[in-house]
Amino acid sequence: MNTALLNTIILLGSIQGLIISSLLFFSKKNKQSNRLLSVLIFLMALASFNLYANYKNWFNSDILRFISNFVPMVVVMPMGPLLYFYIQSSLDANFKFTKKLRFHFYPVIIDLVPQLTVIIYIAGLLTGIFKNHPQPWGNFIDTYNVYADIPRWMSVSFYVWLSSKSLAAFKLKHADTLNGQANNFKWLQQFIRVFSGFQILWFIFLIPYVIPKYSNKLLDAVDWYPIYIPLAIMIYWLGIKGYARSQADNITLKKSAAGTSALSSSVIEQTISSLKKAMADEKLYLNQNLNLNLLAEHTGISQKTISFVLNQHVHKSFNEFINEYRVECFKQKIAQPELDNLTIAGIALECGFSSQATFQRIFKQSTGQSPSEFRKSVLQIQ
Repeated sequence: MNTALLNTIILLGSIQGLIISSLLFFSKKNKQSNRLLSVLIFLMALASFNLYANYKNWFNSDILRFISNFVPMVVVMPMGPLLYFYIQSSLDANFKFTKKLRFHFYPVIIDLVPQLTVIIYIAGLLTGIFKNHPQPWGNFIDTYNVYADIPRWMSVSFYVWLSSKSLAAFKLKHADTLNGQANNFKWLQQFIRVFSGFQILWFIFLIPYVIPKYSNKLLDAVDWYPIYIPLAIMIYWLGIKGYARSQADNITLKKSAAGTSALSSSVIEQTISSLKKAMADEKLYLNQNLNLNLLAEHTGISQKTISFVLNQHVHKSFNEFINEYRVECFKQKIAQPELDNLTIAGIALECGFSSQATFQRIFKQSTGQSPSEFRKSVLQIQ
């Protein structure tokens, strides 16, 4: 194993991470999302630097030994929340990190236990509470550092999963307004997939690592390279791709409708009125093939304006707006005795839904009941 080459990769990764994180943090574009990504990369780079410094015995010096005892160099617990909030701020330009969200970072205490242990021990020595016998304390810290990786892995994995759910929900909700934002959305998907892949590698490494009889054997055989070489590659990739993407527009409905941001209140009101008329009076929602283009042709309003007004002023996506009328149509029809001979699927198709699976999902989201449960409740009332 060419450890010199591997150590150089880790060092260069940490250096690039520190440089890119600084550039992102002080970037004037997309400040919130850039700063979240900046701190995430910084923590990754700091952990890489810590490993390299240990390999080079830098912590044998009095200054660095003092720093390592009181300043945490491996801080993992905030990485998951940083990743998740980076996704959120990239999807929504109006996203704000508020005080209510700070609790996501409270588990950082898990990363601080070794330093707190040192502080307690030294304070005990100075006050005469403890004797000068550091070995049990050192053994505790060594053992703790092994098992602390379990909640660390679980935390990052949870937020990676949460971020994946957010991306999937965003894509489903804004499918009609995602055109023109494909590159940015693809970047966020790649971002999550890369972290998902890293979590798998970490899990494979973690299983033998936390088993006492295998822990030392594992480190003797491959050391930390199976984790930190992929981490260095991630830092390279995030540094290059992340910084390049940070200079582009965020994925936001507000950005995608920038050309319509100056619409007057009268135009907005007229647009909302025309859309409601097309649904309530002309029942365009009954058309299973209805899409944004057809609605624009019917109303004479541009697709861009419709999307902007729906998202920014009605606070619904195109699909949500249309399906709301279809669900109400179904609820009315299911209560009509003359339609008892029709199946639920048949009524759903009459209301404009193109498939039973789509109808079942949307109806449950809208009402909290399945269509069959709703039908039973209606029959009981009658």
